[in-house]
Amino acid sequence: MTVRIDLNISLDGVAMPVGQTAENPMGEHWSRLVAAYVATRTFRERVLHDATGEGTAGVDERYAAGYFEGVGAEIMGAGMFGFHAYPDDPDWRGWWGDEPPFRAPVLVLTHRERAPIEFANGTRFEFLAVSPRVALERASELAGGADVRIGGGASLARDFLAAGLVDRLHVAIAPIVLGRGVRLWDDLREFESDFAITSEVAESGVIHVTFTR
Repeated sequence: MTVRIDLNISLDGVAMPVGQTAENPMGEHWSRLVAAYVATRTFRERVLHDATGEGTAGVDERYAAGYFEGVGAEIMGAGMFGFHAYPDDPDWRGWWGDEPPFRAPVLVLTHRERAPIEFANGTRFEFLAVSPRVALERASELAGGADVRIGGGASLARDFLAAGLVDRLHVAIAPIVLGRGVRLWDDLREFESDFAITSEVAESGVIHVTFTR
């Protein structure tokens, strides 16, 4: 089993832009940050349910496809599930409609008590108020030997990295500078010293950097 993180970040390390509102819950410039990923064939099929086969190929598509491969369970924060945008809606089932792209158990770390939510495609959201280490133990059980992905957001990913619980981190660095927002690298000084590092530049200009323990 491998514990994995995949994140889109800016040149200055911002993984979550500022300016979140009810109308724009992902913040200012989010579309610029994830543009290359959203354009891929895998994203269009898996997230947008576009069966036309359209979308970019090449390096970005290879990493987008790898994002979903071999994952048996996922852990995400309350913000990634969308509680910050719909805090008082008891019927809120996440951003992804009736076909979430995960197709596996997903643990949402939150202090909100909710019953699990199940979908026909195998996605099951379970809501827990536990530490990263306890969450990982539960996710490992659910994954059945497959990988566990830490989905985000940035603060949750940083918590798992700081605790030394991550085996592989992949960041897709968009060639933009945002200046403000939640930065992935804060308080992770010399994090890279425990990892082998590879990098690859995509046709879009995105730099894919992978840290492997």
